[in-house]
Amino acid sequence: MRRWLKPADQHDWGQSIMLPSNVKKKNEESKKAIKALLRDESILVESAEDAENLSSKGYGTLRDGKLLLTFYEAMYLHSKGLLKIEDDKTGKPVGFRDLLEKYENIDENAWVKYLIYRDLRSRGYVVREGFGLGIDFRLYERGEYSKESANYLVCGIYEGMPLSIEDLNQILNHTQNLKKTLILAVINRRGEIVYYSVSQLNF
Repeated sequence: MRRWLKPADQHDWGQSIMLPSNVKKKNEESKKAIKALLRDESILVESAEDAENLSSKGYGTLRDGKLLLTFYEAMYLHSKGLLKIEDDKTGKPVGFRDLLEKYENIDENAWVKYLIYRDLRSRGYVVREGFGLGIDFRLYERGEYSKESANYLVCGIYEGMPLSIEDLNQILNHTQNLKKTLILAVINRRGEIVYYSVSQLNF
């Protein structure tokens, strides 16, 4: 029988950690809403100045002077009043719920990823997209981004979501081969997030 690990069992093998909230500098993010366009399955910031400004703070991917945002990045910036999004085809404004619906059509774990991204960003961390193999995000301490690679890799799950020991062990081995620390972000049914630092699995 295949063994499964549920979030409620995390304390048996992992160490619960409380990620500190890094202190943000005043006026770090401009309060002026930046214009962006929703194009099919992407959100694009066309202004070179705005693109460079957001990129320097760890948002999006620069391409030919423009910035391509992920859905969770766009949702976060929109929720903060920092991003004004229009549909590129109709010119109509795009709201938070519109973004979420489109994101859910692409990724069934869209809401989980957004909640984790929002929580980590609100604590002052720079959060970048993961690279598959179970890694949802790369996590940088303030001041580390753009200077060195991320020390932490984040895997997000929600309470009740089955995660096999084999899959978790594969993610952990991959993380350790990269000489990184694996952080397991577990969302309970109340939407609260608890983080676990995983170093080894004991059977």
